Amino acid sequence: MDHEEITRAREERWLKHYYFVRTAFSAIWVVLASSVGQHSPAGIAALLVVYPAWDALANYNDMSRSGGMAENRTQAINVLVSVMTTVAVIVALRVSMNWVLGVFGVWAILSGLLQLGTAVHRWKRFGAQWAMILSGGQSALAGAFFIVQARAPMPPAIAKVVVYAAVGAVYFLVSALWLSAGQLRRKVARTP
Repeated sequence: MDHEEITRAREERWLKHYYFVRTAFSAIWVVLASSVGQHSPAGIAALLVVYPAWDALANYNDMSRSGGMAENRTQAINVLVSVMTTVAVIVALRVSMNWVLGVFGVWAILSGLLQLGTAVHRWKRFGAQWAMILSGGQSALAGAFFIVQARAPMPPAIAKVVVYAAVGAVYFLVSALWLSAGQLRRKVARTP
């Protein structure tokens, strides 16, 4: 393998690892939100703050490992959007769950479109980004739904955000498995 193939293989391993970590975090978050969060207002508040904060950290880490800010402008913007969302969720929690859902709606739209942009950019190098493209598009649609639901007179249930996180976990898992399958196919093809 030449230097470019080695670099691509290393980046692809990182991306697969990143997708598996994102899957695990989202799955754990869903379990906690579905159990502890249903009985503890403080617990659900903490989980609602942690979710966009984690997204900021994960995107920053991936951006740093994938060529930095200059190579990954959509992720750099996504980091900023997720940090601002974390702060907005903290403020919204003092007002109402309707506001929190509205903040999550705006965030889901912006982060979904930015994720879609990142996936399109990565498609050229890695392929296997169709699930991330679908995830980004679906995130934006879910965000619009959250905004509509946030205007409803009755307090929104956290279950909407839980479903959103669970669907995200599935997309990250599919992406990780798709990259794994591609690596396995190339390994088998190289074996005499």
